Amino acid sequence: QLQLVESGGGLVQPGGSLRLSCAASGFDLDYYTTAWFRQAPGKEREGISCLSSSDSSTYYADSVKGRFTIDKDSAENTVFLDMKTLKPGDTAIYYCNAKPLFGREYWGQGTQVTVSS
Repeated sequence: QLQLVESGGGLVQPGGSLRLSCAASGFDLDYYTTAWFRQAPGKEREGISCLSSSDSSTYYADSVKGRFTIDKDSAENTVFLDMKTLKPGDTAIYYCNAKPLFGREYWGQGTQVTVSS
């Protein structure tokens, strides 16, 4: 079955850290540009980080730059999002996305991240 499965969300205090995982099955992430999006209550989904399949360059939204890191383990066919110094404003459902140069893109089911004391 072709799918992305996310894990690692949860409740964390401000200033804390979380590591999200997104495991792909049925296709090879090395041929896909991977990205993380998030959607907070009442807001539109926003792209926050991206890892290019062509040159491994990365992109971060200003809101997470310097705090979040995207990386990939090709052997595990998994992409990660390391989140540090979390803020209440980071509370959202986080989604991973995999998009090839041509063809269908895939979305994970989403994982809830809540930053609260």
